[in-house]
Amino acid sequence: MKNNDLHFLADEMLGRLTRWLRILGSDVLYLNASDDELLLISEREKRILLTRDVTLFKKAVRNDIKAHLVKGNNCIERLGDMRKNFCIELQIDTTISRCPTCNSQIKPVEKSEISDRVQVGTLKNYDSFWECSNCGKVYWQGGHWKNIQQFLVKAKKLQRGMCH
Repeated sequence: MKNNDLHFLADEMLGRLTRWLRILGSDVLYLNASDDELLLISEREKRILLTRDVTLFKKAVRNDIKAHLVKGNNCIERLGDMRKNFCIELQIDTTISRCPTCNSQIKPVEKSEISDRVQVGTLKNYDSFWECSNCGKVYWQGGHWKNIQQFLVKAKKLQRGMCH
């Protein structure tokens, strides 16, 4: 299954993981809502409920709602857990990446179209840009890109072998 075939609903405990899953291409709705609301939305929208709340997870299972109790003490471990349990590729593919802020698709955009929204130095140093189709945020593979790649390598190392 490809990252962009997965549809999740993450509870309020998983904000950072949500951002990473979106960057990796997964559709993740992120809500601060009551347990009952989360269960209802998850069932109605056929989303896999992601939580660290054992009580919420057990409620979902009792109600035949697909859910995953996310394991790990930090985001690297949690990404590794998602890789192991959902075969999520820990590789960024900008053709499927979603906006980490609002979950909408990002699309390539010409420099000229975003030149008024990024700093001159950024325009000078980078050629490839992506824009969120909803909130309009602009992304590029800047200086932070090396840190992103290192983070993903660490998560990959935690969960070697076959996913299930």
